[in-house]
Amino acid sequence: MSARNRELLNLGFAALVASAAFASVSIVGTGLVTTRWLGYIGVILGLYLVAHLVARFTVPYADPTLLPLVALLTALGLTVIYRLNPEDARRQAVWVALGIGVLAATLFWLRFDYRVLERYKYIFGISAVVLLLLPSIPGLGHRVNGVKLWIKVGSMQFQPGELAKIFMIIFLAGYLRDKREALAQGRLKDLGPLLLIWGASMLVLVQTSDLGSALLNFGIFLAMVYAATGRFLYVGAGLGLFLAGSAMLYNSLGRVQQRVTVWLHPWTDERVYCSISGELDFRQNCDSYQLVKSLYSIANGGYGGTGLGKGTFTTVDGTQLIPYLNTDFIYSAIAQEVGLVGSAAVLLLVMVFVARGMRIALIAQDGFSKLLATGLTFGLALQTFIIVGGVLRVVPLTGITLPFVSYGGSSILSNFVMLALLLLVSNRAAATAVTR
Repeated sequence: MSARNRELLNLGFAALVASAAFASVSIVGTGLVTTRWLGYIGVILGLYLVAHLVARFTVPYADPTLLPLVALLTALGLTVIYRLNPEDARRQAVWVALGIGVLAATLFWLRFDYRVLERYKYIFGISAVVLLLLPSIPGLGHRVNGVKLWIKVGSMQFQPGELAKIFMIIFLAGYLRDKREALAQGRLKDLGPLLLIWGASMLVLVQTSDLGSALLNFGIFLAMVYAATGRFLYVGAGLGLFLAGSAMLYNSLGRVQQRVTVWLHPWTDERVYCSISGELDFRQNCDSYQLVKSLYSIANGGYGGTGLGKGTFTTVDGTQLIPYLNTDFIYSAIAQEVGLVGSAAVLLLVMVFVARGMRIALIAQDGFSKLLATGLTFGLALQTFIIVGGVLRVVPLTGITLPFVSYGGSSILSNFVMLALLLLVSNRAAATAVTR
């Protein structure tokens, strides 16, 4: 069976799982057994069939599991978002459709040789810094939940950091392929341009208080340097700088102190200062309210969950218990309704995607392709760990999204670009192996 036929078969399985999930939510929500949900699932399946046909034409040898995994993750995300807010789900479905359009455009544009991107690595590096700077521009940047991540033009909002992450990975892949031997030999002068562009991006992220993206980009940087050089010395030095920088930020930024305090001590027995109201209150009713309610939500799910559509996310008067539930805390909603078993299955889907991505990096024939696939895959893995770890109180909470699952157009579009690049790398590697 060809790779694309296996992909089509896997898409069929993903459609069955997504259909069962959405049917459950629809039945619980309406109290009726109807076929209205078939139209919704049909639209999503139709979009992915279009993506499959594009992949069949542009990347016939690409890994057949990546697109079905993404289809299942986005369908599950849409189902949970629909259960929380049907209007948000309709908007998210539009973003998924646009994401598939971006996927198709990227595959058609770079189908002959995506390695042309390496020629413009410095442009990508500088563009990444510029994109990160945009939210700091007065009148253009828009602050949400205390963080300047967004640019707002009219009624449209966009998070440029999502695209900047991919641009930074392309720059690192191109630069490290050129300098990997010199860096492996310890020629520190070749770190100059690398540290300049990366350092500028980190400073911008800290200035905008986007500490989650700063951690994500820092992790990607260290992983790609290690993959290119094989020297743990660079990783050790980077971790040392990270610890020193963390201590400095903790001492200088109240926001960082607040996040760490909420992480370590979300509950208090005595009233403490509340940064939101400026009065004394229990921390679980103030600064750590969101995290504590999220932990209660996860605990309420137990092993098997309450059932799709049967979770408790609002009070009796309709007030949402967990703010930003469909973005930062969507994993809490998933864990309550499908329990430990279902939420672990979602993480397993991500793990399979990461395993396939790393396999693509291993079989790629050239340094740029190896580093590009490594950076993209590790970025998705680290982003998942940061957001899920924050929700589970393993690490301090940050405001990034769960890839392909959380509500948000910027994240969806950038993730589909990442998927397209991985498919292109996989197709070239497999096609080269076939012709040998």
